[in-house]
Amino acid sequence: MRSVFNKTLFKIAEEDERIFLILADIGYGEIENFADRFPERFFNVGVAEQNMTGVACGVAMEGNIAVTYSIANFPTLRCLEQIRNDVCYHRANVKIVIIGGGLAYGALGVSHHSTEDLAIMRALPDMVVLAPADFAEAEAATRAMFLHDGPVYYRCGYKKEPPVHKNAINFEIGKALTVCTGSDVTIIGTGTITNRAVKAAEILERQGISTRVISMHTVKPIDGEAILKAADETDAVITVEEHTIIGGLGGAVAEVLAEEGSRVHFKRIGIPDTYVHSVGSHDWLLDKFGYSPESIARVTRETLEKSV
Repeated sequence: MRSVFNKTLFKIAEEDERIFLILADIGYGEIENFADRFPERFFNVGVAEQNMTGVACGVAMEGNIAVTYSIANFPTLRCLEQIRNDVCYHRANVKIVIIGGGLAYGALGVSHHSTEDLAIMRALPDMVVLAPADFAEAEAATRAMFLHDGPVYYRCGYKKEPPVHKNAINFEIGKALTVCTGSDVTIIGTGTITNRAVKAAEILERQGISTRVISMHTVKPIDGEAILKAADETDAVITVEEHTIIGGLGGAVAEVLAEEGSRVHFKRIGIPDTYVHSVGSHDWLLDKFGYSPESIARVTRETLEKSV
């Protein structure tokens, strides 16, 4: 997915000279085309993410569009104060891009596990939070991000994530996409973990359970209409996110359901309120923390059974 993002970024930068890329000594193998083609719009500040964010804010305040780019927690948690006080307070046109959300950098341990980012970024005023599910969403989200005037957080995968959508998509910030139709239960996913939600739906369909799958590629602003429609038309709603269960997609969906007085059965699938002390491959960690399609299908079925 990161290759899709960088190729799309390059194409847009060819058309819009306001776009700058500021990074913290990372991204080699992907960013060279941009650096070579637009050297006057490329800054590598070294391993200094706070400076990266400050420089980006300054570039944006001069009427440009600044992209900060690094892996996992480094462009977010390490420079949160600068994002809050510089970028969001001034509503600067800065696009914060991370590569490898959730447990993608599994073998590198908790310092590289981005498992609280959705909650933290969506808590910041004026911040849009995007987490595309596949290549189609990644390209569309990149284009939509640059059309939006103001801060955007873009959570990008870094592997060859499988496709979620079979047909062309109509991507719009704040409008969820229906991946599969269904009338019994709804699974709402965000980010690359959505492909496992689709596989879980296939398992449930074989068991006679009609399963709707929604890609909530925008965590903020959340698509409340799609959530309430699912709550009205199906008997249970389950959220799946590669993130702690606190404050991310599940929290956002729960807020919508609670404020509207929905009585639909609801369940969050995510990382418990704990640090990930285990170290291993991405797929191994996903299975360990209950993200296998079989586990998602089981939890979904159990939640649905409670509604009967």
